[in-house]
Amino acid sequence: MFLKKLTIRPHISSTKLIVLTALFWMAFANFSLFGALLKDYPLNGDNALFLAIITFGFTSVIILILSLFCFKGTIKPVLISLLIGTAMAAYFMDTYNVLIDDMMISTTLETDTKEALDLISPSMFVYLLLLGVFPALFVLRAEIKFRPFLREVTTRVLLNGALVSIFLVLIFMQSAIAASFFREHKSIRYYANPTSYIYGIGKQGRNAWRKLQGETPLVRIAEDAYIPETDRQRELVILVVGETARADRFSLNGYQKPTNPLLEKQNVVSFSNVQSCATLTAISVPCMFSRNGVDDFDVKKARNEENILDILARVNAKVLWRDNNSSSKGVADRVLYEDYRDPTNNPICDIECRDVGMLVGLQEFIDGQPNGDIIIVLHQMGNHGPAYYKRYPKEFEVFTPACQTNELGNCSSIELDNAYDNAILYTDYFLNNVIELLKNNTDEFETLMLYVGDHGESLGEGGLYLHGMPNFLAPRAQRHVPMIVWAGTEFDGITVDSLRAKKDMALTHDYLFHTLLGLMEVQTAAYDQEFDFLKK
Repeated sequence: MFLKKLTIRPHISSTKLIVLTALFWMAFANFSLFGALLKDYPLNGDNALFLAIITFGFTSVIILILSLFCFKGTIKPVLISLLIGTAMAAYFMDTYNVLIDDMMISTTLETDTKEALDLISPSMFVYLLLLGVFPALFVLRAEIKFRPFLREVTTRVLLNGALVSIFLVLIFMQSAIAASFFREHKSIRYYANPTSYIYGIGKQGRNAWRKLQGETPLVRIAEDAYIPETDRQRELVILVVGETARADRFSLNGYQKPTNPLLEKQNVVSFSNVQSCATLTAISVPCMFSRNGVDDFDVKKARNEENILDILARVNAKVLWRDNNSSSKGVADRVLYEDYRDPTNNPICDIECRDVGMLVGLQEFIDGQPNGDIIIVLHQMGNHGPAYYKRYPKEFEVFTPACQTNELGNCSSIELDNAYDNAILYTDYFLNNVIELLKNNTDEFETLMLYVGDHGESLGEGGLYLHGMPNFLAPRAQRHVPMIVWAGTEFDGITVDSLRAKKDMALTHDYLFHTLLGLMEVQTAAYDQEFDFLKK
């Protein structure tokens, strides 16, 4: 009897299937959308009708999109793909309160296998089965009835026309509250599933198509750059690009837990008021090295334009990028690049390769450069979430109990904070080792370490986890980043006292480009001393 039921093939018209799919998604895959709506429009007598209208509007948009793409021959692959995609989007939005926009799509495409494995959890499989696989099986087995093509098109035009007309009439009836909603709450659309990620995929597809049309020539910048012959003292600068580090979790900045016990014994200065370019590594890292600040930065244009490392390489500085993260995001495409997530290069690996492994063999590299200045970039794994407990060796699990899962909502705030803070403690150890390496080279070089975080992280505040919110929505925790400077005694007049006098200065990633030019004593019209925070 059971086997007989399995052979039954449901019969359903294409229009009904489209409408039912849209209703299914609104009912079960848009908890984040309704959470955002209810935050600003609590469910009461004044708002109930308006909330129903907005729900009707989002449902109508989904029906319209499906009506455009779901025809005979395409309806099953389109619906099955979207059911799986919408289930995954619902999981990440509901679990971490992240938004799936075009930049998040870009970041997802660049995520490597190790990062992806950190995101897998039992809850994800539950979402995938209930919202994706089971309804997809229904679609796969269904016998979908279509009208003749012209009648099918006419039916859909009439359906969508009716939906749009009804929505406009309803909105007109609520015009006072609707005007405020569309003016002040445009960000709500980012929570709509699946429309937000469909739009994001569309934008990424358009960008990919443009790339296929031909390579854009690399735009050269600061072609007048040179290092004057009067600069006879060699510079050795190590720039550490931090990952997902919050400035307020550094005891150097007043955090109550001792997360920086080693750095506090060094003559470092922590700049306490630094804002990142964005909340995603894929944007922030290219932006940090670009001449264009946050207001003018475009990640697509940046890939086709030289950055500060290109300029330094052109004036014969030795440039090395070592990466224990997913990649340089295009920044190091034209300089020496070494992957330290690979045990072949990184000898310090357990459950994953450790940041401190990037220092192995670094002295030999320095010794092998008999002439010229040297700048080394070390791109950390740092505090990459959500599996914070993996970001440090067990001996650094000082703050306990620590969250031991990537399902952050299953941990208490204390457990989550402890796991995150342990990863900061390991960064303290790593940076201390960088400083000790530089101290061994002060006889031959002017030495300096600059540590800058790429973006911050939400740890459950306001129900938000991880990062990736658009700048205009992002809480301070996702953009307030650490920046720490250590300088050898002979570095171009830079002293601890001069740095401490500036430690509370409001800074952004915009300053890095010009500060690096100043540190390496590069002369160019592209240099702006107002954005060199070490000389401002």
